[in-house]
Amino acid sequence: MLFNSLPFLFLFLPVVLIGFFVLGRFSKLAAAAFLALVSFAFYGWWNPKYLLLLSGSILFNYTAGMAIARAVATDRKRRSRHLLVLAIIANLALLGYYKYANFFLDNFNALTGAGLSVGQILLPLGISFFTFTQIAFLVDAYQGKAREYNLVHYGLFVTYFPHLIAGPILHHSEMMPQFARPEIYRADWDNLAAGATMFLIGLFKKVMIADEIGPYGTPFFEAAQAGVTLTFLEAWCGALAYTFQLYFDFSGYSDMAVGLSLLFGVRLPVNFHSPYKAVNIADFWRRWHMTLSRFLRDYLYVPLGGNRKSKVRRYMNLLLTMLLGGLWHGAGWTFVLWGALHGVYLVIYHAWHAMRRSLGHDLRHSTSWGRGFACLLTFAAVVVGWVVFRAESVPAALNMLSGMAGFNGFALPDVWLAKWGHFGQWLVGHGVSFDDTRGLVRTGLINWIIILFAIVWFAPNSQQIMTRARPALPIPGVAPYAGRWSWSPVQWFAVPLGLLAVLCVVNLHKHSEFLYFQF
Repeated sequence: MLFNSLPFLFLFLPVVLIGFFVLGRFSKLAAAAFLALVSFAFYGWWNPKYLLLLSGSILFNYTAGMAIARAVATDRKRRSRHLLVLAIIANLALLGYYKYANFFLDNFNALTGAGLSVGQILLPLGISFFTFTQIAFLVDAYQGKAREYNLVHYGLFVTYFPHLIAGPILHHSEMMPQFARPEIYRADWDNLAAGATMFLIGLFKKVMIADEIGPYGTPFFEAAQAGVTLTFLEAWCGALAYTFQLYFDFSGYSDMAVGLSLLFGVRLPVNFHSPYKAVNIADFWRRWHMTLSRFLRDYLYVPLGGNRKSKVRRYMNLLLTMLLGGLWHGAGWTFVLWGALHGVYLVIYHAWHAMRRSLGHDLRHSTSWGRGFACLLTFAAVVVGWVVFRAESVPAALNMLSGMAGFNGFALPDVWLAKWGHFGQWLVGHGVSFDDTRGLVRTGLINWIIILFAIVWFAPNSQQIMTRARPALPIPGVAPYAGRWSWSPVQWFAVPLGLLAVLCVVNLHKHSEFLYFQF
């Protein structure tokens, strides 16, 4: 079941909201159990047979977490460490079988000609997210941070439908105290209004932006996969179309998840904070898929030694962390290369800063021109990464990148020559080439790119617009937004929101899955 579908909006969600708050009047535990059960039903809508997998994973990790916590409480450190390691291995083995078995076997067969096969394995929806969420719980139990072990609440923590399919990745310590608060079991009109608004913003991003620009980008990548030589303009148009599609698709899902959760009075962590405004690659990863970045930092980079060792060791830790982060996204060499590329980006960034510090530069001060250039450079580096991420194969990615680098020439669409009249002829006279672009570069795409550039760079993000309602958990170190575009539950807001809702619902007939469902 998709958030952007009529059955979800007009059947599932109203029934769940009414049932939850009605039961909450009589029994908080019954309301929590009801929400967990309907979350199972939400997951089972996709493929009921994987409910057994999800249930088994929950029961295993709950039991393991309890055992680890008991060992910690009785000061049996060695036993608790062994239990933690075994439980993590079991989780990674499950994830590895479903997500990576065929990938590794295919590569092994290609090297050895062995011809081994485990048959077709269908990837369970959201397995990466609920596996990482539970690994975080196990580590929290080992560190003594997980202190509440109600099975109903734990099941709800893992299966909670707003986050189950595509995140955010949750921490036990963030969510369990919220499920224990009595006020979330009573309907709060402020939360309902703010949650519905946040959900509509996300729905608009998905239905009216991501799904509209997505078809523009696909032909470019298909052409690259087919070996078609793409010019500079063609390659960049395709890359930028996907760059914006992915952003508005995933940030739209994240906004919808935050809004849905707020309807129940529960605040999720923020997953996006204007990542394309980042002024360096480290800043980008503090803003993009923030809960995954946090997980990789806390449970991989820091245990590897983080920045506590030598510079060489630190850089190796960064590379390994990002390599595994790339592999988490998918079983393919393009994902591995994407992770490696971002690892190299981070190494260059930290080495550059270390050199500047050694030269006595004050890194705390910058100019507006400097920040603007840094933002543009970071954005370009991220776009290059998205090409590798999106491409069907490494040769297709290299084909796109060679076009973006200008190796295949620069040509404007010939249809523009007639439209531009004397200006077009003047450009031809000064050496500008006009050529057949196979219909790939269209005026509508150029307009989309210009509009979306303006939105991602200059408009406030969803969290900033909704800052007065505090729709999500606060972002550490980020001050509340104080700009003019701030939502408040007043009557005049109802008209544009109503129009927004009608516009989205009318276009739901062409709904598509969220891109991160495949990860």
